[in-house]
Amino acid sequence: MKLKNKHVLVMGLGLHGGGAGVTKYLIQKGAKVRVTDLKDKKDLEPSLKKLAGLPVDYVLGQHRQVDFENADLIIKNPGVADSSPYLTLARKKALPVLMDINLFWQDCPSQKIIGITGTKGKTTTAHLVEKIIKQAGFKTVLAGNLGVSFLEVLPKISPDTWVILELSSWQLEGLAQEPSCPHISLITNIFPDHLNRYRDMASYVAAKKIIFTNQKKTDYLILNQDNPWSQKLANQAPGKTIFFSENDISQKWQTKIKLIGKHNLGNIAAAIRVGQTLKINRADLQKAIFSFSGLPHRLEFVNSIDKIDFYNDSAATNPDAAQAAITSFKKPLIWILGGTDKKLQFDELVKTASKQRQIKGFVFLEGDATRKIQSKIKKALPQAICQGPFTNFTQAITIAKKIAQKGDIVLLSPGAASFGMFKNEFDRGNQFKKIVNELAKNHQKN
Repeated sequence: MKLKNKHVLVMGLGLHGGGAGVTKYLIQKGAKVRVTDLKDKKDLEPSLKKLAGLPVDYVLGQHRQVDFENADLIIKNPGVADSSPYLTLARKKALPVLMDINLFWQDCPSQKIIGITGTKGKTTTAHLVEKIIKQAGFKTVLAGNLGVSFLEVLPKISPDTWVILELSSWQLEGLAQEPSCPHISLITNIFPDHLNRYRDMASYVAAKKIIFTNQKKTDYLILNQDNPWSQKLANQAPGKTIFFSENDISQKWQTKIKLIGKHNLGNIAAAIRVGQTLKINRADLQKAIFSFSGLPHRLEFVNSIDKIDFYNDSAATNPDAAQAAITSFKKPLIWILGGTDKKLQFDELVKTASKQRQIKGFVFLEGDATRKIQSKIKKALPQAICQGPFTNFTQAITIAKKIAQKGDIVLLSPGAASFGMFKNEFDRGNQFKKIVNELAKNHQKN
């Protein structure tokens, strides 16, 4: 796409790196760039620092109709819903509306693309896939919904590079405009999520299906045999379908795996299927899998204070992810949960929690999802220790520590979105780690 001297409006700078990445790319291509975001300068400071010194015109704290009417091209942040009245206005004027993934797809020199999506597990699986392929000696690049812009990694990609992309449902909406799909598409699982963005579950699943819709017969779709949506998706796949299951991982392998939680067996099995599809040998698969110790904000051990272990699972932004977390430990748990609602149901999460006798107490964070969860917890477990909801994170963690005894675990696994008290789930996880480490430091002094 020719971008030189084009007036391009970037809608949504955001804080995850994608907005900054696409802005840099557009400047390099000679475009005249204006960035508009509803957040103000203070909130966007980390992203603005990345763009310091570049010739960018900013309209912050608002969107203006005139900017959308006079642009030659609009690049929207994946987090911006298509139903935005400003995008409706642009489309009425026949202005093209794209995302960073479209610019990437059109410029990427490699056809060796592996796309990974799913409600949960996609980040861990993407990193596992990269580790396996690297172990086998191939050149790799990892990007996508990871805080790494698609466009910033383009210079690292050659025709023989294996490109591993973690793709959210929102990013896949952009991919729908392209005539092709990843050569290998993987869907880790599908559970209800983002129903504050999608009108129903069918719309959410339709977005996930984009990852394989335009595949050829020579392409591959890898699906979770243990997930009820998989067979329906397999029936619609134009390429070759391969299934994986958490039961694929033998007991012998499980004794050597460092990742916590039964749900991670599925992520490992999915990554292995990708490796096997690429004919990577068993020795390289084993070496990669057994050396992988996990990622930040996903059942991440933080510190131990007076023999109380603290775990950060802030990336658990939906009930199914939190459900996987609370069933991953046998020691007594103090569970920190709650946050912003995404129009999800918490009945199954509460039902699971009521059967987990190791849960000693609940510490709630403020949010509209919290009100739904807390009332259900109190009804299902009337004798349980329930504290909060708290708007002060330090206070919540301190209370959890006071409830806990030696040998217990304090687990942050919110089961809800982070907005309100935090910028995003990573900010929530980083604050948790900072507070816990400060508590540990103070405890050592005393």
